[in-house]
Amino acid sequence: MLKSFFYHPEEAGTDEAGRGCLAGPVTAAAVILPQDFENEILNDSKKLSETKRDLLRPIIEQVSTCFAVKHINPRKIDEINILNASILAMHGALAELSFNPKFIIVDGNKFVPYKSVPHSCIIKGDSKYMSIAAASILAKTYRDAYMEKLHDEFPMYNWKSNKGYPTKEHRDAIRKFGLTKYHRKSFRQLPEQLTLDI
Repeated sequence: MLKSFFYHPEEAGTDEAGRGCLAGPVTAAAVILPQDFENEILNDSKKLSETKRDLLRPIIEQVSTCFAVKHINPRKIDEINILNASILAMHGALAELSFNPKFIIVDGNKFVPYKSVPHSCIIKGDSKYMSIAAASILAKTYRDAYMEKLHDEFPMYNWKSNKGYPTKEHRDAIRKFGLTKYHRKSFRQLPEQLTLDI
């Protein structure tokens, strides 16, 4: 079972989803959980089925002390790069929490300090600590829902299925139809091309 980091009761976990996608936003969530929270299913979102993620999302939303989710659009990703956009998304989610965290735990090994709040970066933190795992679930489910809405505008890319990730299907559609306003122009969209006409 995952555990709490337990530096402070107001400990916020944060994580992002969609960093490796060719299209759509990078999305981050921040979550503060009650100290006594336990859940046998909760884990890194990548290790769970879509059904289990969808089951956990309302549970996390209902029991959390507070949570917030932030999207950073492709234009901003292209402007500041994906690492900075991921950190910006985490900062945005933290800023929208209704309680100010006293400590932040971050999935991964790179972060820019948020205000004067102390933090700790934890590699594979989403498979070790509950608040990071909860943030990974919210980031993933909110981003998936966002991509399903974009699918209605550009169904030829099948974003409701691939969610903007670089699948063969997605790249075949890029070859056939080109790029949309939701594609990340700074990313290498097709492996055989160094540049792509946009």
